[in-house]
Amino acid sequence: MTTQPDHGHELIPRPERTPAAVRVALARVAPHRLGEMEQHKEQALGAALQDGKIGHLQYWLTYWQAQVEIERRPDLRSRYQAALVSVHNTDSRDDPEFREAMSVLRAIEAEARQAVSA
Repeated sequence: MTTQPDHGHELIPRPERTPAAVRVALARVAPHRLGEMEQHKEQALGAALQDGKIGHLQYWLTYWQAQVEIERRPDLRSRYQAALVSVHNTDSRDDPEFREAMSVLRAIEAEARQAVSA
């Protein structure tokens, strides 16, 4: 039996790796993002049909699993939101604070992807 790390309070359990389960989870933790998820799915489906490669859909599912992971874990969500605020409060991409905040965003997204891939 494997144990998952304790991240403190989680809003909902981690969903199964299926499009339907991830969509239901997103509807519970960030319903305002459902339209974005649907649009991204249509783009991934179109690219998969055009290229004949399922990788576009696999990437889509992994991306949205990670987004749900961020939203369902208050520890990740608060760090992510703080980094987004920092990004939006900078004047230029050359600003060291912009680069630092983007680095934090990438690290949080990587942590979320790793959590859902384990």
